[in-house]
Amino acid sequence: MKVLITGITGFVGSHFTEYLLNKDNIEIYGIMRWRSDTKNINHIKDKISLYEADLRDLVSVKSAIEKIKPDKIFHLGAQSFVGSSFNAPQETLSTNILGQLNVFEAVRYLGINPFIQVAGSSEEYGLVYEKELPIKETNPLRPLSPYAVSKVAQDMLGFQYFKSYGLNVVITRAFNHTGIRRGEPFVTSNFAKQIASIEKGKQKPVIRVGNLDAIRDFTDVRDVAHAYWLALEKCKPGEVYNICSCKGYKISELLNILLSYSKVKVKIEQDPERMRPSDVPVLIGDCTKFKEATGWMPRIPFEKTLQDLLDYWRTNV
Repeated sequence: MKVLITGITGFVGSHFTEYLLNKDNIEIYGIMRWRSDTKNINHIKDKISLYEADLRDLVSVKSAIEKIKPDKIFHLGAQSFVGSSFNAPQETLSTNILGQLNVFEAVRYLGINPFIQVAGSSEEYGLVYEKELPIKETNPLRPLSPYAVSKVAQDMLGFQYFKSYGLNVVITRAFNHTGIRRGEPFVTSNFAKQIASIEKGKQKPVIRVGNLDAIRDFTDVRDVAHAYWLALEKCKPGEVYNICSCKGYKISELLNILLSYSKVKVKIEQDPERMRPSDVPVLIGDCTKFKEATGWMPRIPFEKTLQDLLDYWRTNV
């Protein structure tokens, strides 16, 4: 089986690749921009095949997919940081929407019909009212960031191409996920790096934070990798599936968990630069639909995930 991963050099892409390497009879292919940082996959580069392509360029995407002729495509490539989307909305929209459109158009042009997983996001739900918790796939989408808008568009494109052209598209909406190699801008990784830096005397004992009152549903990225594989193994094309732990943590709570693994005494200071123009107050998902389709359950406790992440930064600052 030939599996193509877009965004293979990214956080989730690298973990998903590691997951696939434990399976038999799979050839793993990835597409990446020529200037992409490969540090996340340097330890496994000799076990996969990489092709240069920019998702925003149809010609290069078409050329790569024509050479590979994949049986499955996991479309993970994206501008994935909510905060950055406020500063670079045009880049976020063009990368995420046009990138997916080019993948769809390439397979149409080539006359192939692989199963395609579209990695959506819980951010699509945006403004959620208390009576709507936990969030089901049928909940209204009220996006509150350019990133979330781009993901809604990807979601709708997936459904449209399924209906219009019969593409085997499965849409997943993963809630927050984290683990080792998570990018520094993301809250769990940012807090862990700050603590590790304070432990080594490289930062004053002050943790700079954004909105600590937001509530998020966290899953370990290794469990999400397993879920993505199951999405194309057992889920129905044209359908949307939440992937989550079904449990919410206040951001202040996850900071306290991380601090409990360290002996440092710190001061907490809010950083105005970390506050967003609009922020989603609560995201707690309901993944009953996905569990019933696949039998999936998250296996790694959130506390274990945070401990691994802190230990990762202790060796990388």
